[in-house]
Amino acid sequence: MVEQSPAYGLWGPVMINSAVFILFAFSFFKPRTSRDWRSFGAFSAFLVALFAEMYGFPLTIYLFSGWLQSRYPGIDWFSHDAGHLPEMMLGWRLNPHFGPSHILSFFLIGGAFVLISTAWPVLYQAQHHNRLATAGPYAFVRHPQYVGFVLVMAGFLVQWPTLLTLAMFPVLVGMYVRLSFIEEREARKEFGDAYNRYAARVPAFFRIWPDCSVPPASAVCPDRPGSSPARLNLIFVC
Repeated sequence: MVEQSPAYGLWGPVMINSAVFILFAFSFFKPRTSRDWRSFGAFSAFLVALFAEMYGFPLTIYLFSGWLQSRYPGIDWFSHDAGHLPEMMLGWRLNPHFGPSHILSFFLIGGAFVLISTAWPVLYQAQHHNRLATAGPYAFVRHPQYVGFVLVMAGFLVQWPTLLTLAMFPVLVGMYVRLSFIEEREARKEFGDAYNRYAARVPAFFRIWPDCSVPPASAVCPDRPGSSPARLNLIFVC
């Protein structure tokens, strides 16, 4: 049972948490172009919406409070801990900060920031020397920074799902996919066949192991000429 006083209307923590995570992401992403700023701005809006419900006004809890109270009696749904909906709905009655979804979110968010932070120096050096970024995370996915942003958002959704952030998530994912198309068109114009060869062996967003690093000359994959049948990739943007 969760027995706590209401813990909302705390707009100071909303601003502080939003600023901390936004500045933390900014220190790694370092947007330069207008396209970078659009993607980073959308990511920042997601974080502000999340923390506004987490500490400011619990819109999702408010709208579903009647159903939640009847379905899960004995829980103070306007306490802060009850905002961890997965733990509450699955019957987790210990500290929700140590619940399974909260721990999973730590791995997703932490791994995402590691990915973003390791991708940025590689991209910076490549741009500085006017060459393709193919080292580090770019050896495994073509858009590691977009993957990082999506993983951060997914981590927060696992930890603290809200109606607004759930609605924003597919929109932002679609925006990142669209931006990746634009970036790849520009890269193909600039690097030509070199980028085509890179894209032929490295998936856009996610890879499922195992992968054949050097396919046989005679091997032909039905969905990509010249690739190995042993190669198993989950590719959202080719």
